Amino acid sequence: MGQFSQAMTEVEENLAKLLEEIGRLRHYIVSLEDENTRLKRQLCAMSDAETTRVQNNTNLIREQARENLDKLYLEGFHVCHIYFGEPLEGVCLFCNAFLQHERD
Repeated sequence: MGQFSQAMTEVEENLAKLLEEIGRLRHYIVSLEDENTRLKRQLCAMSDAETTRVQNNTNLIREQARENLDKLYLEGFHVCHIYFGEPLEGVCLFCNAFLQHERD
């Protein structure tokens, strides 16, 4: 078989693999769309009381997380994404900006 024929065979094999992968991806997308629709229906079915309970719980978790970060910073550790968890030496502008943003 010539070099050109061999190259064409390889291209055809690669194309077949790509088409197979596209088929798998299409199936996966359909399943994700179905799940998304189901979750939207569940969300719409929540009562106002359930929605309020979830929002209150979310606010409580955020408040606790903010308090934990403030505590870590006061104990001398970075809370910024750059140096998170490392010992703090002096004042960190990144930490202060992050904590101030969380308060706003």
